[in-house]
Amino acid sequence: MATLTATPRKTAPPGLRTSPALRKLAALALIAAVLVPLAVTRWPNGSWPAALTVDLSGPLGTASDWIIDNRDSHPLFLYFLGHVSNAVVIAVRAVYLALLAVGWAGVTAVSALVAWRVAGLRLALGTAAAFLACGLLGMWVPTMQTLALMAVAVAASVVVGALLGLAAGLSDRMDRVLRPVLDTMQVLPAFAYLLPVVLVFGIGVPAAVLATVVYAAPPMARLTALGLRGADKEVLEAVESLGATARQRLLTARLPLARGELLLGLNQTIMMALSMAVIASVIGAGGLGDRVYQALASVDVGAALAAGIPIVLLAVVLDRVTGAAGARLGQAPASNSRTLWAYALLAAVAAAVAGRLAGRLEWPDGWVVGIAEPVNRAVDWMTAHLYSGVPVVGGTADWAGRFTTWVLDPLRDGLQWLPWWSLLLVVAALAWLIGTWRTALTAVLALAAIGVLGVWKPSLDTLSQVLAAVAVTLVAGFATGIAAARSDRFERLLRPVLDVFQTMPQFVYLIPVVALFGVGRAPAVAAAVVYALPAVVRITAQGLRQVDPAALESARSLGASGVQQLRQVQLPLARPALLLAVNQGVVLVLAVVIIGGLVGGGALGYDVVFGLAQGDLATGLVAGAAIVCLGLMLDRVTQPTERRTAKGA
Repeated sequence: MATLTATPRKTAPPGLRTSPALRKLAALALIAAVLVPLAVTRWPNGSWPAALTVDLSGPLGTASDWIIDNRDSHPLFLYFLGHVSNAVVIAVRAVYLALLAVGWAGVTAVSALVAWRVAGLRLALGTAAAFLACGLLGMWVPTMQTLALMAVAVAASVVVGALLGLAAGLSDRMDRVLRPVLDTMQVLPAFAYLLPVVLVFGIGVPAAVLATVVYAAPPMARLTALGLRGADKEVLEAVESLGATARQRLLTARLPLARGELLLGLNQTIMMALSMAVIASVIGAGGLGDRVYQALASVDVGAALAAGIPIVLLAVVLDRVTGAAGARLGQAPASNSRTLWAYALLAAVAAAVAGRLAGRLEWPDGWVVGIAEPVNRAVDWMTAHLYSGVPVVGGTADWAGRFTTWVLDPLRDGLQWLPWWSLLLVVAALAWLIGTWRTALTAVLALAAIGVLGVWKPSLDTLSQVLAAVAVTLVAGFATGIAAARSDRFERLLRPVLDVFQTMPQFVYLIPVVALFGVGRAPAVAAAVVYALPAVVRITAQGLRQVDPAALESARSLGASGVQQLRQVQLPLARPALLLAVNQGVVLVLAVVIIGGLVGGGALGYDVVFGLAQGDLATGLVAGAAIVCLGLMLDRVTQPTERRTAKGA
């Protein structure tokens, strides 16, 4: 029997054949060698060519004038949008009147009862304490106004998000269609879409609710689709083998299996709706957000804190309750839970009736504790002693000036000095190296669209602020996240701090940073860092904690030190979580840098704020569209794309 011997295959030399990254860079260099000389010859100036810009001020101005002229007469407004506006007003007013009718004692008792029923006694006591704190701060009525608006907005967001999520989860085509729409809704800053909403609905509650729905619905849609697509295929096949119809499979298998994702979507929708409470106050939402916005206008840190604390308390309570409810899914209820529930319900009703009979529906004025003056005195002391003149280290104003001079100015000037085509090449290289050619094409088109809109230089100014803030956020966030992942005690101590910082309204951050750093781009960067840091810390710590224990045990058995385990095991295995932390840090930083236009941040943020203040649809929407493109580009260069096929690379 003949013996077959395999001919040895020659090993390919290292280089272009063995390195996908080098192949991509070589292909990009070849494309650049052809296109760059043509671009330099046609447009020798390094700035974005004026011939490649499109002026949208005319069409957008015409659209704005048409809306204003026809808002009271066109059938679209009279028979559709008008009814939507009336329905929103009626719903919010009904909830608000119901809360006032129950009284502070009834609202507190019922809220604690619901928290106890779904999350346990500890969270019930925390819920009651949170509502009592809102009254002690003198914010009971604004808190009820915010609750009424948020209840309607969250309900609408959940319905809209769930319907979109069902469509995306059950249809690949709808998923491809809705993905860019949801990306745009989530990246577009609130200020940018407040203007068209105000043009259509005017100043008031309807505009605030609908703006909140646009902002808060995408998480529900994404997580609903994720839950439906991630359902156990074996369970679905078993249900289908029993002859169940598509509707029965949805109701009896897909939705029950996706309960965790649905509840997480509800949690994220609530949190994002509450974060809109302050921004919506700009267009007449009222409530706690209006108090914060008024305090921002007068730089009154004490008043802002008094109104911001109830928002934080509401967010923390709702986050804890919905999270605990999700953790208890599938657990059998206690045998005596119905009896306890009945007694607690009777107690809550008795508290509400007693308050009404005693004429104590509103929080008594004598029980209010004023914190504005002590806080303002503390801020004045900090400003007087820390703003300038601090020996050796200098004051906060000096830090802001140095950061602007040494970091922000060189970064902005460098980006604006680079030829436009070189920035496109850099973006293409970064996006292609971590993704596919489609990723690179999307990133390049997004950056090019900024130039086409005619806001190239302001966009690079905003990009410089985002890059500086992201760098500071990632350094601090990764270091803190690693420490939290390696120490349970530190993680427990850090958790309430992260809760407070993550749920504090964006506007609230602007007030202390302005008091400490003055106005300019540095305060906007500081506020963005503080706002984005909690998300980066949480994702980093969670990613490191979820590393396979077996891998760590193997490293320890080989004698690896703690630092070696971190560098060689935990960080490589937690790479997806770390990249997600980078991505979320970029998105959150961009959102606050835009709001920084209120405190001298300039660039695109100023254009958006100016457009809203002046009713200039062209300026506001063009800047908003540029921000969307900037966010899309940053998303593509920071979030790797999985290759479905070898050709996709």
